[in-house]
Amino acid sequence: MTINSYKDLIVWQKAVGVVIEVYKLTEKYPNEEKYILTRETRRSAISIPSNIAEGRHRGTSKDFTRFLQIAFASGAELETQLTIAERLKVVSDVELANIQSKLTEVMKMLNVMLYKMKK
Repeated sequence: MTINSYKDLIVWQKAVGVVIEVYKLTEKYPNEEKYILTRETRRSAISIPSNIAEGRHRGTSKDFTRFLQIAFASGAELETQLTIAERLKVVSDVELANIQSKLTEVMKMLNVMLYKMKK
């Protein structure tokens, strides 16, 4: 398969799926978290596919690698925010497990891509 666009990248497609799940999850957060935890959780989720897309269109492998690293770091941010939500008891264990599973898959894919880019 030829990669013509970032939209052809499975990791980007799965990362967009994580964003959708994050939006559904954070809709259920309490109102007092609307401008803090909800906003930050959504921002870090959106950052993952956004950086994959931007890096893919920067033109060089070095730039792509740098943006994949940023996407990976945003994934770590998202993991942290989900952990905070869990400890604050604003999400159910089932909802959290579902999204964490999808995020873990994206993070593994990014890790493999970064490893291969460094070779």
